[in-house]
This record gives sequence, structure tokens and C-alpha cells, in this order.
Amino acid sequence: MAKIEVYSNLFCPFCYRAKKLLKLKEQQFDEIDVLTHPKRKAEMVERAGGRTSVPQIFIDGYHVGGCDELYELEADGKLDPLLQGQAT
Repeated sequence: MAKIEVYSNLFCPFCYRAKKLLKLKEQQFDEIDVLTHPKRKAEMVERAGGRTSVPQIFIDGYHVGGCDELYELEADGKLDPLLQGQAT
């Protein structure tokens, strides 16, 4: 199973939507709430190449992007291989 990290915050509808897809795929993930852990937001921005919006999603260290990118991978049939440890 892939290691999934989701930087999010409680009030973000895009975060909710991204996490819903991951749960639908029965994937476990580490959620990092950047509101309650502000130092982790700086970490997220650095890892995400300067992106400051949430969610920012990483699968096995690979930066997927946000909610729209996650759903795009799903629509293109590329999300499942990524979740199985295969590069895009």
C-alpha cells in the first residue's frame, strides 16, 4: 500500500472531496491539518513547489497536486497504478 500524505484543513471543501475519493478507494492516509500545525504549512509549501492552497497530496513522496489533479488522475486511469506503487 502506498504512503499517502494529505495536507489539509478542516474547513476546506476540496480537502473533503479529495479525502472522500481516497476513502472510497479504501486508502489509508496521513492527514496533516495546517491550521492546527502551522509549522507544517511551511513544510507543505516547500514540498509542493510553492503551492500554498490545500489540499496538497503526496503519494509515496510524489507530489500529486490538489483535489482537481487527484480526480484527473482517477479519470485518466492513472490513480490506481500510483496507489499500487507504480509511477505515473
